[in-house]
Amino acid sequence: MIRTLALLVGLAAVATTAAPADPETVMVTFRAKAGAEAELAKVIADHWTTARRLDLVRPDPHVTLKGQDASGTYFIDIFTWRDASIPDNAPAEIKTIWGDMNRLTEARGGHPALTFTEMTMIDGSPTVKPGA
Repeated sequence: MIRTLALLVGLAAVATTAAPADPETVMVTFRAKAGAEAELAKVIADHWTTARRLDLVRPDPHVTLKGQDASGTYFIDIFTWRDASIPDNAPAEIKTIWGDMNRLTEARGGHPALTFTEMTMIDGSPTVKPGA
């Protein structure tokens, strides 16, 4: 009995000292096909809602931007995967949304339809010392 208890305590200690998740912040650029802008905006929003519901992403930071250049409309979505391994092991529900994203985008201006850039978070807020 004591040996079993010691084993359980040891396993609990290992479980609580497991390596923390390695988050990954990404910037995704979507080049919308002409006429597909509204549908693509909805799909990007659905991706975020689904990823949050499945606990795949951190709630902050998240921003979606829409821009226009000479070649058409594009969107930029910035968010952080809870763990860098998630995109390589995404659930089917997310992969289905990715299929919609690919259907609604196009390569143009020498750029692919979708561009994924790993980013590093920079905290520009001033440091406040305790008691200051």
